[in-house]
Amino acid sequence: MADGASGSTVPRRQLGRYLRELRNKARLTVKAAAEALEWSEAKIWRIETGQTSLRSHDVETMCRVYGAGSDLAGALMALAKETKAKGWWHSYGDVIPNWLDVYISLEEAATALSIYQSELVPGLLQTEDYARTLIGTDNPGVNDQEIERRVQLRIERQALLTRVTDPPGIGVVLNEAVIRRPIGNEQIMADQLAHLLDVGELPNLAVRVMPFVRGMHYGVMSGPFVMLEFPINGTGMPTEPTTIYIEGFAGALYLDKPHEVDRYEHAFNNIKGASLNEAASRKFIADAVKEWRR
Repeated sequence: MADGASGSTVPRRQLGRYLRELRNKARLTVKAAAEALEWSEAKIWRIETGQTSLRSHDVETMCRVYGAGSDLAGALMALAKETKAKGWWHSYGDVIPNWLDVYISLEEAATALSIYQSELVPGLLQTEDYARTLIGTDNPGVNDQEIERRVQLRIERQALLTRVTDPPGIGVVLNEAVIRRPIGNEQIMADQLAHLLDVGELPNLAVRVMPFVRGMHYGVMSGPFVMLEFPINGTGMPTEPTTIYIEGFAGALYLDKPHEVDRYEHAFNNIKGASLNEAASRKFIADAVKEWRR
């Protein structure tokens, strides 16, 4: 990852939003703000989109140009210090693309995740062998040591499921193809599905299956996605806007505009409503484990 992207993503995004709001209230364009600060427009854009950490001095200067009061400036300067903090995953910086760094930071901060997967078991629920098969296939020519580091990163992320302090509530809907498609060999699939049954017993995790017989549903049109929701702060507002994460072959997309979020929230509710309930899903997966072990 580039140095400018180091530090904690969530505080960077929060600080960027506050500074953008201050600039807009001051009725300054990005160009005008850049001229007043003697910075480039690209730097302003990187700051406002949370792509770089900031020094307290820079925040103080921006607040002065934007006409912010001393109390607000002090609070934002304190927030700037948090943008320097690094999460546990930064020790894997050599194998994490920037877009995944953003996602892991948001995942760690979320209070709820709603996940629809049409093709593969989500990373938070994968076994080592299943993850190793996927990562090896996706990275041909990469040496075994790097593959193992990527696998271990994925497994370490799973501590989120059982962390002592406020583990997020997670709702997962898996298309039947996830259960039927062989990834690796029969043993890998059997162990992976058995793992789904084990983690499905966690009080904060619900796993459902969307069987083929349900036919058309919103997931067919939406494709896989994750909806992340965040804690409420002292003012009654979420610390981060609800965000939709869509992972693609060459990168990722983050959506947080209200009309975008509303559409995906409606889609997930439709998908969840059309899927098997938790008890029926457990039986479906348990039967599949037996089939894979024959």
